[in-house]
Amino acid sequence: MYPSSELVLNGKGQIYHLGVEPHQISDKIILVGDQDRVAQISAMFDATEHKSQHREFVCHTGNYHGKRISVLSTGIGTDNIDIVVNELDALVNIDLRKRVDKDTLTPLKMIRIGTCGILQPEIPVHSYILSSHALGLDNVAHFYAIPTDDNDEKIEKALLAHLELPAKIQPYLISADAMLFNALTSDKTHAGITVTSSGFYAPQGRKLRLPLATTDLNERLASFRYDALKVTNFEMESSALFVLGKNLGHQCATICLGIANRPNQEFSKGYDKEMDELIVYVLDRI
Repeated sequence: MYPSSELVLNGKGQIYHLGVEPHQISDKIILVGDQDRVAQISAMFDATEHKSQHREFVCHTGNYHGKRISVLSTGIGTDNIDIVVNELDALVNIDLRKRVDKDTLTPLKMIRIGTCGILQPEIPVHSYILSSHALGLDNVAHFYAIPTDDNDEKIEKALLAHLELPAKIQPYLISADAMLFNALTSDKTHAGITVTSSGFYAPQGRKLRLPLATTDLNERLASFRYDALKVTNFEMESSALFVLGKNLGHQCATICLGIANRPNQEFSKGYDKEMDELIVYVLDRI
């Protein structure tokens, strides 16, 4: 039985941070960082049955072409993803009143739609970047006792040997769900390893007034190859999503719109239309 200090609910009996109840979410969930993107997606629904907001966590649930879908904003970073994935899992797999695990567990499909920086010069801005794996430069996974996949571990070891990072940086690598990855794959997507960084500036090789400890990180990432696999992009959420979701029995994937090409020093001049097109691309495939 989970004590109130561990499974935290608000005064309405809702899960603490998300502020929703089990019947208000679907088993198909689109995760977005930006709160405003929730309404951008739900505007495409045929009907919307639920809307709520608590802190940065905006949730809309509705129907799209006969499919019940929830959209939830996570805010920025893997710390927020730790909250989101654990609380979504609790909503479907823990009896919140009795505070015990349910006899039958429910797997969720969680697809992150975001924006990213591109690490390969040949990939154009506004491309769809589909994550085959995530390399976590955060530390969320290190706080959980979770098993490692042999194939992921081989790629991780090869990548870490190539990067030669300072010893205090301990990345981890985790694969996306194969079924969702295949469902989102097309001739429009560029697939590869997504680097999930713990910040926007130095952790992604950006230098303003403070010096960098990893001055050639982006170049080393871009030059890595493991068979046909390469590192495609930077973002800030996927590693925690994949590692927590996978080990809780959920299917997780990430597809991002590339809005900056880092080696070419190019940034999008506007991407509202392209993001709308990516949203429809995902909605039609889940």
